[in-house]
Amino acid sequence: MNGTRVHDDGVPAGGAASDGYRVWAVAGLPEVRQGDDLAKLIAAAEPGLADGDVLLVTSKIISKAEGRILEASDREAAIDAETVRVVARRGPLRIVENRQGLVMAAAGVDASNTLPGTVLLLPEDPDASARAIRESLRDALGVTVGVLVTDTFGRPWRTGLTDVAIGAAGVHVLDDLRGLYRKALETLPECGPCP
Repeated sequence: MNGTRVHDDGVPAGGAASDGYRVWAVAGLPEVRQGDDLAKLIAAAEPGLADGDVLLVTSKIISKAEGRILEASDREAAIDAETVRVVARRGPLRIVENRQGLVMAAAGVDASNTLPGTVLLLPEDPDASARAIRESLRDALGVTVGVLVTDTFGRPWRTGLTDVAIGAAGVHVLDDLRGLYRKALETLPECGPCP
């Protein structure tokens, strides 16, 4: 998890946007298990959270706390169950759309850092998970923070990984640009209502 102090208007706490930002890992979190109260664990490990901080929480610890652990001797069967649509395939690697609408490798089914014979599924509703953590931190510490739920995405057929926000609360994440014009009153055809 990382923290960055940013006001709701996107300006870092304590100054103008040109002041930059600070990123740090929250130290001292234990191994998370099903039923753990993540906000309580975070508050104990980082009691200095302040209004405007943005907390990045990995989907893995949310999935563990929410009990999204599945006994699966066959990871492929778990991927099949989470897949809505196959987008691309090369050998055994599948890029798919999963139940949350995310397009990613292996439907987000994770077999790393889990007990043998188990896999982790993504949080059922990452936005709801982010809201719950945000509200609980407000109750526990009296602070208003933004929360992003992140997941590591591989770069299919490329080298490297990147972290992607799959859920959010208290952070402006989308601009509605529907109705903007590109030339002489011609609307952008790809702009339509979001589901």
